[in-house]
Amino acid sequence: MTNRQFRTVFEGGSFFEGPRWHEGTWWVSDFYRRTVSTVTPDGAESVVLEVEGQPSGLGWMPDGALIVTSMKDRRLLRVADGSTTTLADLTEHCGGHLNDLVVDTHGHVFVGDLAFDLMAMATPEPTSLKRVDPDGTVTVVAERMWTPNGMAITPDGGTLLVDETLGNRVTAFDLAADGSLSNRRTWAEFGPEPAGGSLGEVLGGLDVAPDGCTLDADGYLWVADGKNGRVLRVAEGATVAEEIAAPEGLGVFACALGGDDGRTLLLCCAPDFLEHTRAPVREAVLLAVDVEVPHAGLP
Repeated sequence: MTNRQFRTVFEGGSFFEGPRWHEGTWWVSDFYRRTVSTVTPDGAESVVLEVEGQPSGLGWMPDGALIVTSMKDRRLLRVADGSTTTLADLTEHCGGHLNDLVVDTHGHVFVGDLAFDLMAMATPEPTSLKRVDPDGTVTVVAERMWTPNGMAITPDGGTLLVDETLGNRVTAFDLAADGSLSNRRTWAEFGPEPAGGSLGEVLGGLDVAPDGCTLDADGYLWVADGKNGRVLRVAEGATVAEEIAAPEGLGVFACALGGDDGRTLLLCCAPDFLEHTRAPVREAVLLAVDVEVPHAGLP
């Protein structure tokens, strides 16, 4: 366990997700305030967009348009030139809320969903990974994934990494320029895949619940462990090179490397993720720590 000095970037959120460093500032979604905001390194927030359907993943197309997940109505929104339109409606491909995403350099959006009603504590089920092309065409590119969540693309553009939050693992695919995926494999396995059961039983059986993630220039993946209130710096094969625990009472549900030199690790922290406990209060915080190896790849 590494003891690093945290600094508070911003406090007073409901539940932060989808952190990104883009054009010199942090971008972040807040589930239950229904906002997408920029937050400067010194903590000045500006609301960019309100998303009634609850925002999550963020990314940018090659033409600069912002792509935002609208979770509850299962749409991808495209924000450009002051207007918001629907890039794609993925309802027919989702069993639960639409969730995190990553956009490759060719404008292919990879996005997962929760597969089941998480807030109702329903029984977990596997789901699919979807690709949305720049024209809005939706293609299912991988089946039977246990809550595909945070994603990253290697600097060469050739590998897509997907955190499977209820799968105890990070899964890798070869990524082609046309957005097709092949050579599915386990990149890091923290424990066995769930054998089924209630949400409590599945969560209880997880060693790590990989949620959001971010790549560094040495090829390590920083993984937010949504179960254990920490971030892990993980090598392919699941060797943990570093562990940073959040302050007591806080979970870590997403992370991103950024800052002017790429060496600031931003953590999205809150006591839990449940809508009925988070929405009425403003206890979510963005915390930052300095690390040695800078950001690489996408997002």
